[in-house]
Amino acid sequence: MQRELEFRNYSPQTVRCYLSALSRLSEHFKTRPDHIESEQVKDYLQYLSEEKKISPSTINQIIGAFKILQVDILGKAWEGFRIKRARINKRLPIVFSREEVSQLISATKNLKHKSILLMTYSAGLRKNEVRHLRVNDIDSNRMQVKVTQGKGKKDRYSILAKSSLDLLRQYYRRYHPVSYLFPGIYPDKPISGRSIDFMFKKAMAEAGITKEGYFHCLRHSFATHLLEQGTNLRVIQQLMGHTSLRTTAIYLHVAMVDAVSVASPGDGLNFASDE
Repeated sequence: MQRELEFRNYSPQTVRCYLSALSRLSEHFKTRPDHIESEQVKDYLQYLSEEKKISPSTINQIIGAFKILQVDILGKAWEGFRIKRARINKRLPIVFSREEVSQLISATKNLKHKSILLMTYSAGLRKNEVRHLRVNDIDSNRMQVKVTQGKGKKDRYSILAKSSLDLLRQYYRRYHPVSYLFPGIYPDKPISGRSIDFMFKKAMAEAGITKEGYFHCLRHSFATHLLEQGTNLRVIQQLMGHTSLRTTAIYLHVAMVDAVSVASPGDGLNFASDE
């Protein structure tokens, strides 16, 4: 199973999640995973959903792992199992206002943490993307940030804000990072996701922001604020690294666009009047 996942070039995190899902399934029934039947899996998924309140995305992850085992490892026909993926509830992203983002950054006194917050927001990065930034990913000449092997193992470029570059220069002069831009305890390892989450919660508390929020909201806020200032949705899609424009279009539902200020394209036409 591990060899199959690695051959497909799945990320190490996905490999761990799939193997862990099968291990827990096997442990639940006290038997080998290749001896588990579809009805047992359905019972297990129902138990996780109703008793453990597991999210639909986690349910689908277990189904995906079990399908790879049955079809690609054991060579069985998936149609015989008839396990359908769970429907995922569509929820609007939580977005901070520009003022709230400013409060977060201002309330953070640690220069390294402040740089992480501003870099994440100003370039629309995911947590793992900002964690794995390297020093040479910052292109000050072209004012770009290179994201290497982001979600879906895709490279892309995002924008580098001047304010972020100025802060990064201060940070570099003080900390002198060599490999990872934001290393953890060990210089050759990136800062942990847990440390970033803890830092973000602390910044929320010190900024006095009581609304529900999490680190990924900075990325949501980046896309929404770009949309509100008139940036083309296709450009936002490229900066965010979304495969589908439908994913980017979710921000149309949260952006505060004043319809009164939008001029009709008919007002720009030049045509002869009958009078």
